[in-house]
Amino acid sequence: MHPTAAAGPLTGETFQDGNVLAGSFREFFTTDLTTATGTCAGCGHTGPLAELRVYTHAPGMVARCPDCDEVVMRMVRGPEAAWLDMRGTTALRIPLPAE
Repeated sequence: MHPTAAAGPLTGETFQDGNVLAGSFREFFTTDLTTATGTCAGCGHTGPLAELRVYTHAPGMVARCPDCDEVVMRMVRGPEAAWLDMRGTTALRIPLPAE
């Protein structure tokens, strides 16, 4: 068992902490995310992130669905960290290069 693995409280299944995601996230976020396909939680519209309407008049960026105008994601960057809020997205399909 991985040193950070533990038993789940309800199922008894083992799980690992979020550090196990690092390798996968590194692979995903080195690609051009504007070609990724997102699904709006508000209306179900699916399309490339490049089609979102992005507003930059605030300290961060707010991306809205081109169909229903609901907020799909927000991004704020500070001097030492960035925040990405994707609660308006039900799914994000990221194309990966062929191996």
